[in-house]
Amino acid sequence: MTLSPGADSFAGARADPRSTIPAVVLGGTGYVAGELLRLIAAHPRLTLAAVMSDSQPGERLADAFPHLAAVYGDTCFRPQTEVREFLMRAPQCAVFSAAPHGVSAQLIDSLLTAAASAGTRPRVVDISADFRFRRAADYEAVYKHPHGAPARLQEFTCAVPEHLAKPDTAHIAHPGCFSTATLLASVPLLSLGLTAPALFVAGVTGSTGSGRKPVSGTHHPLRHSDLYAYNVLSHRHAPEITACARAASGVEAEFAFVPHSGPFARGIHVTVQAQLASPLDTEGVLAALREFYARSPFVRVTTTAPRVKDVAATNYAHLSAASDGRTVAVMCAIDNLNKGAAGGAVQWMNRMLGWPETEGLTAPAPGWT
Repeated sequence: MTLSPGADSFAGARADPRSTIPAVVLGGTGYVAGELLRLIAAHPRLTLAAVMSDSQPGERLADAFPHLAAVYGDTCFRPQTEVREFLMRAPQCAVFSAAPHGVSAQLIDSLLTAAASAGTRPRVVDISADFRFRRAADYEAVYKHPHGAPARLQEFTCAVPEHLAKPDTAHIAHPGCFSTATLLASVPLLSLGLTAPALFVAGVTGSTGSGRKPVSGTHHPLRHSDLYAYNVLSHRHAPEITACARAASGVEAEFAFVPHSGPFARGIHVTVQAQLASPLDTEGVLAALREFYARSPFVRVTTTAPRVKDVAATNYAHLSAASDGRTVAVMCAIDNLNKGAAGGAVQWMNRMLGWPETEGLTAPAPGWT
């Protein structure tokens, strides 16, 4: 079966196809893909055209994501061959890759090559780590395997939307969830010269950050009512945080990062501490953060400590800070699947397609999750 742009049979289009752009999700069976599908279902200008899964082609989305059954009904996963054919036919298309690290690069490269041969130009946001570094050697040093498409690296920019007004590349690599929270908290400190370029980060993540495949770190009896550190000072996001902070602030900073596993499913909370360059009280730090993010609709700076439940399942980030005049602590809470992955990707795609970056992303937190 072939795919045609705007075909209702492939995705429950909710609006006039002439006013929307088709969206394709790659690597469609994981938690991030499920969150992408949820956001696309409510997006006024994106209509789902295909969800690719070579492991489950022909299987219903609703079987993998029962909470989406009311939206997608009998929509099924499609193999790569059909997605490639669709991209060769669609004049415009928004592609979101939730494929695993080490798989996404080759997949995107193959699909972009096919699209270019047909004269189409899909826009891509990759949520894996495959295009977060500009040099293949930097990627390979962290992930310990050759990069899948090194010639494509210069076509991607890695940044959180709040730190880059206009990328100079056709495609985007969204930073990881820990990276997103840490960068939102630390880049203002570095950009404004408020602190020394040595930052200490403690972060706590929910179990969905480990992905859908069960592992000991997400096994409920082990994680429930517990809190523990892992990959202390050696987490793979640390080099990514350093590179993105340098690009956003122009400062070569050092990050000492200690991640923790929390006893909840969704959300990330990070605390960034640093020595102040000159005395500044709490109100001064909060004022600086508010000014820095004054034009960022998804960032809220509050006087109270941010809580994960207040941002869970949303694209919002809550920040706060405290200072004793010598040391500053900036706290940030985000949802790892949304702001840290799928929501940030949709926010970028909105920008890339010339829409308001808030389109389809303004739903508040459900609370009491």
